[in-house]
Amino acid sequence: MARIREGEIMKEGTERYVARDAQRMNILAGRIVAETVKTTLGPKGMDKMLVDSMGDVVITNDGHVILKEMDIAHPAAKMVVEVSKTQEDEVGDGTTTAAVLTGEFLKRAEELLDQKIHASVIAKGFRTASEEAVKILKQISKEKFDDDTVKKVVETTLTGKGAETGKEHLAQLALEAVKAVAVDHQVDLDDIKLEKKEGGSLESSKLIKGIVVDKEVLHSDMPRKISDAKIALINAALEIEKTETSAEIRITSPDQLQAFMDEEDKMLKKIADTVKKSTANVIFCQKGIDDLVAHYLAKEGIMAARRLKKSDMEKLAKATGGRVVTNIHELSSGDLGYAGQVEERKIAKDEMIFVEDCKNPKSVTIFLRAGTSHVAEDLERSMHDAISVAAAVYQHKAVVPGGGAVETELSRRLQEFAGSVGGREQLAVKAFAEALEVIPRTLAENAGLDPIDVLVKLREKHSKDGTSFGLDVFQGEVVDMEQAGVLEPTRVKEQAIKSASEAAVMILRIDDVIAATELRRPEMPEGGPGMGGMGGMGGMPPM
Repeated sequence: MARIREGEIMKEGTERYVARDAQRMNILAGRIVAETVKTTLGPKGMDKMLVDSMGDVVITNDGHVILKEMDIAHPAAKMVVEVSKTQEDEVGDGTTTAAVLTGEFLKRAEELLDQKIHASVIAKGFRTASEEAVKILKQISKEKFDDDTVKKVVETTLTGKGAETGKEHLAQLALEAVKAVAVDHQVDLDDIKLEKKEGGSLESSKLIKGIVVDKEVLHSDMPRKISDAKIALINAALEIEKTETSAEIRITSPDQLQAFMDEEDKMLKKIADTVKKSTANVIFCQKGIDDLVAHYLAKEGIMAARRLKKSDMEKLAKATGGRVVTNIHELSSGDLGYAGQVEERKIAKDEMIFVEDCKNPKSVTIFLRAGTSHVAEDLERSMHDAISVAAAVYQHKAVVPGGGAVETELSRRLQEFAGSVGGREQLAVKAFAEALEVIPRTLAENAGLDPIDVLVKLREKHSKDGTSFGLDVFQGEVVDMEQAGVLEPTRVKEQAIKSASEAAVMILRIDDVIAATELRRPEMPEGGPGMGGMGGMGGMPPM
């Protein structure tokens, strides 16, 4: 059989990285991304300033936001970004921890590769270690979900963020919001609306037992405040819509024109009469409202707002107990929602409508105030993390000590477990265990402390005094984190370890990187649309 050279199969100049070169390149890309967010970890972590091509600025220490906004091209580096995205979507916090762990797992894996240990052996060892780590995590976590515990968890999350100065106040808001929308200890975070406005102090942020709508009252003659509001939620245009088919009206005399206009007015007045008949005194409409209808509604003392977002309509329905009606002529008093008060207020030069004092609202608003728009945006991100961890504790009912305590204990127990694992896999389990110590080590580095001294003290405390000792970065000492009130949801730690180990294994198992032609998905069966192509690598892009 004739011998075929590689150059005769693939086009000349095709970029390809094989075996150790591919592994080294991918590991390096993943580690660089992890190192980027490493300095933001913990209460003493630093912030990053992200500037886009338009000059817009974002200042944050939220790992997910940083990685999402970075212009990353390398495919392996994008996998680390995916770890952060998964962590954010699943539990809402711990994104920096997940990224840093991924980078450290890759670093330890590279050391094993240098010792001629096969990638498949390392991958199997990492999977074994990850499964054991989750088991140990469940053993050392404590079942707590009382109000005091939830507040401590939220305060731990907010420590080190821009919102730290008001963490006690914000923790209380997060707790109340989660308790309000919880159904059988299940919390849908979409039911908690975060509305921000600059120009106020953080302490003036408050929980609205209802919904804040960023709209203004439609007509100048409409009331600006209504008590005991009966609210109609309408997903239909309160105007005469154009027909879907082409139509032509021929008018040959002024009388016909007048008759046409009179009939149009009657139809619009009928819409307003239907609203009045339902006894509604507030209308929120997802579509348009004709100016003449608005005039008739104003004469009846009915408040109205139009062109609301679908998400706001759904939240209003949950908050007020009303039903969204799609046909105005079917509106009845049974469809109306209730609020103790609906009022238009001017906040930072913008009018907003506050729907407050709802009876047993299953959707609420946390109204956030801050001095500038940049601070308000960062506050909103911090508050999202706060309600996420509060919901995680409320749903999963388990917490672990923070400050690197849980990672130190996992590392210690996994190193003991490694001895029971046969063959070379035990080296991978041991490397996984050592990698977990990157969290307390990074906390120490970011606080300006000696990481070696801190790790020695942590190991000593955990071997003698218990599992809850971690690093207090403010005192620079190893203390009991449970007594200090530094707690984190078990679910956050579990997700971070799972996601980071899976991503590291995936990157590790790649032994060939080839610049591909345009990748195409298979055509869908008849009756469904075909999928477009996915962009090819077009040569390995730089970081």
